[in-house]
Amino acid sequence: MATLIRSKISNKLSNAATTVTNKSQAKVSGMFARMGFQAATDEEALGFAACDDLDYDHRQGLQMDILKNEEMAGEGGGDIVGDGNMEGDSHYQRDGTGPPPSASKDGGICNELASQDKPKITAWEAGWNVTNAIQGMFVLGLPYAILHGGYLGLFLIIFAAVVCCYTGKILIACLYEENEDGQLVRVRDSYVDIANACCAPRFPALGGHVVNVAQIIELVMTCILYVVVSGNLMYNSFPNLPVSQRSWAIIATAVLLPCAFLKNLKAVSKFSLLCTLAHFVINVLVIAYCLSRARDWAWDKVKFYIDVKKFPISIGIIVFSYTSQIFLPSLEGNMQKPSEFHCMMNWTHIAACILKGLFALVAYLTWADETKEVITDNLPPGIRAVVNIFLVAKALLSYPLPFFAAVEVLEKTFFQDGGRAFFPDCYGGDGRLKSWGLSLRCGLVVFTMLMAIYVPHFALLMGLTGSLTGAGLCFLLPSLFHLKLLWRKLLWHQVFFDVAIFVIGGICSISGFIHSMEGLIEAFKYNIQD
Repeated sequence: MATLIRSKISNKLSNAATTVTNKSQAKVSGMFARMGFQAATDEEALGFAACDDLDYDHRQGLQMDILKNEEMAGEGGGDIVGDGNMEGDSHYQRDGTGPPPSASKDGGICNELASQDKPKITAWEAGWNVTNAIQGMFVLGLPYAILHGGYLGLFLIIFAAVVCCYTGKILIACLYEENEDGQLVRVRDSYVDIANACCAPRFPALGGHVVNVAQIIELVMTCILYVVVSGNLMYNSFPNLPVSQRSWAIIATAVLLPCAFLKNLKAVSKFSLLCTLAHFVINVLVIAYCLSRARDWAWDKVKFYIDVKKFPISIGIIVFSYTSQIFLPSLEGNMQKPSEFHCMMNWTHIAACILKGLFALVAYLTWADETKEVITDNLPPGIRAVVNIFLVAKALLSYPLPFFAAVEVLEKTFFQDGGRAFFPDCYGGDGRLKSWGLSLRCGLVVFTMLMAIYVPHFALLMGLTGSLTGAGLCFLLPSLFHLKLLWRKLLWHQVFFDVAIFVIGGICSISGFIHSMEGLIEAFKYNIQD
C-alpha cells in the first residue's frame, strides 16, 4: 500500500513537472514563431518555420500529450489502447511515415484509415491531369499571340513553360517543413494553407481569402470563355443561318443549365478522356491542314518587333494557357510517389512547350495576318464545321468542371465555413440542395451567359484573365510564398530567381491587364465583333 501511494505521488510530481516544462516550451515556441524565428528550445523541440498556425498545432499536440500523461498516471496505464501517440502529431505525419493518431477524438483513427485507403495515382496519371490542364482548348488562341508578338511570342511560350514549371515546384516545396530529425514532412494541404501560413500571425486568414478570390475569378472566367468560344465556333461554322453569335451563346447556356443540379462530377468525369482525345485529334487535323499548305507559309510575316499595344494581351493569353497551380498541391498529395513530382512537372511542361510552340507557329505561318482569335475559324468551311462542332462539344462537356469547382469554393467560403459563414448552409439536413441554393447556382450559369453575350471576345477575355489571376497564381504568389516561408534555407540564386519572377510577373500582369481592358473598352465602344 505504501509503495502504491509513493508511486502515485511520484507520478503526480513527475506529471506536474512535465506540464510546466511543456507549457514553457510552448510559450517560447510561440514567441519565437511570432518573431519570425524557428523554435528550438531543446533537442526535442520542433524546428518548423515561422508560422502561427504551426505553432498552434504544436501547442495542441503538447496539450494532448499532457492529457495523456495525466490519464496514464491516474489509471496506471492499464486502460490505454494503442501506443499513446498524441493527436497533435498526426498533423506532421501526413506523408504516411508516422504512427496513426489516437482514436480518442471524434473517430480520428477512422479518418486516418480512410485517408490511407484512398487510392493514389501514379506519376503518369498525375502527368495526364497536368497535361489536360495546360494542353486544353485554350491553345487555340496561341496563334493569335504570335500574330502580335512574332518570334518574341514564341520565346514567351518557352519562357512561360519554364517559369510555370519552376513555380509549381516551389509551391509544392512550401507544403513541407523539416521535423526534429531533419526530414521533410507535409504540414500543409492546399494553396490556401500556404497563403494563410504566410500571413500569420497578424492576418491568419487574409492569404486564404486572396487565393480564394483569385481562384473564383479564374474559374468563373474559364466558364465564361467556354460559353464565348461555343458561340463563336457555332456562328463561324454556320454563317448563313440567321442566328447571331450571342444567340448561339444563349443556346449553349440553355444546354449548360442542368449543371446547376450537379452534386458531384461522376456524371461528367467519364467524358474527360473522350474530350481530351477528341481535342488531340482536332489539333492533329489543324496541323495536318497547315502542313499541306507548307509551300505557302509566310515566313517573312514573322517579325522580331512587337505590337506594343496588343502584345501585353498576348502575354496574358500565353500565361493563361499554362495555369495549373491551383490544383497542384492536391495532385501531389494524391501521388503514390510524391518524389516523382518534379520529374512529372519537367516532362509535362517540356511536352506542352514543344506542342504549343509548333502549333502556334505552324498555324500562324499558314494564315499570317489573317489569323483570327480562334484559329479554327480560319479553316475552310467544310472542315471548319466538323472541327468546330467537336470543339463545341468539348467546351460544353468541360464547362461543368470549373463551374462545380467555383460553386464548391463559394459554398465553402460563404455558406459552409462553420460559425464563420456569412449565410446559412444551402443544404438541408437530408443533404438536399435548398431552393435558394439552387437559385444561386442557376444565377451563376446565367451570369456566365450574360458576360459571354456582352463581352464576346475570346482573346481579350483570355488575356485579361491570364494577366489578372493567371500571373498572380502562377508567378507572383508562388515566388512570394517561397521567399516568405523558406527564406532561411534558400540559396542566393533561388532568391534571385524568385525576385526576378515576381518583378517580371508583376510588370506583365499590370501591362496585360491595362491593355486588355483598353481592348475590351474599344471593342465595346465601336461594337467590334471579332
